[in-house]
Amino acid sequence: MKHGFLTLLFSLFTLVACAQQEPIRLIIRADDIGSSQAANEAIILTCTKGIATSAEVMVPAPWFPEAVKLLQANPAIDVGVHLTITSEWDNIKWRPLTHCPGLVDENGYFYPMMWPNANYPGKSVMEVKPSLEEIEREFRAQIETAMKHIPSVSHISGHMGSTGFSPEVRELAARLAAEYKIGNDAAGYNVQGFRFDGPKETSGEKIASFIRALDKLEPGKTYMFVEHPALDTPEMRGVSHIGYENVATDRQGVIDLFLSEQVKAKIREKGILLISYAELYKLNQ
Repeated sequence: MKHGFLTLLFSLFTLVACAQQEPIRLIIRADDIGSSQAANEAIILTCTKGIATSAEVMVPAPWFPEAVKLLQANPAIDVGVHLTITSEWDNIKWRPLTHCPGLVDENGYFYPMMWPNANYPGKSVMEVKPSLEEIEREFRAQIETAMKHIPSVSHISGHMGSTGFSPEVRELAARLAAEYKIGNDAAGYNVQGFRFDGPKETSGEKIASFIRALDKLEPGKTYMFVEHPALDTPEMRGVSHIGYENVATDRQGVIDLFLSEQVKAKIREKGILLISYAELYKLNQ
């Protein structure tokens, strides 16, 4: 009898302790809205029907005007200005908004890579070393254009690492975020990134590996998961660069992951709190 009472008391204590634990907070970032119609549709879908909590918009990219209309029609979606100084795909390119000759190739397009890449020798930002003045001018134009058209902009982030590839650029990003009174995804707040825990070639593998990763997240901590949803359409099947050829099927798999009822059930089971960047910044004010 005494043993049974102690067991019950311990169980109640455990339940109370668990109830008092801070939840796991999780930002699910959907990158590259504006880069294609397939990405535009997918990101709106996964932000409104799935688990995505932030949409990162590429201002110089060709489908930015449609992205603006979609985001204006869905003002509850938290938006980041995905500062872009690269144009990575072989069959579709974009150019800067400003005059910045150090950031563009002989055809006037952004270079394809941020870091040196053996498949694109001499065609990375790190190799061509553009001036900080040019980067600042382009960043400002992208931020101001996005904020002019999209009321729900709350922060900046970097496409392919554009805001964090040198100490000077990191300082620039922090300064611009403060000046424009928006957040900076690289600003800390003890946010930890995480990736798939296992294979991720197919939709099923993505879902299983993501669920395994969720099981390893710790209460009281804030995490961020970054991916690139896009529909598997003829448009997206024409998008690739050397070393990444299965873009359409890969990014359709991200949609399947973000809409998965199995994933949603795991998030509910673990009591994970899905938050946006805007909510993160409010928590830390």
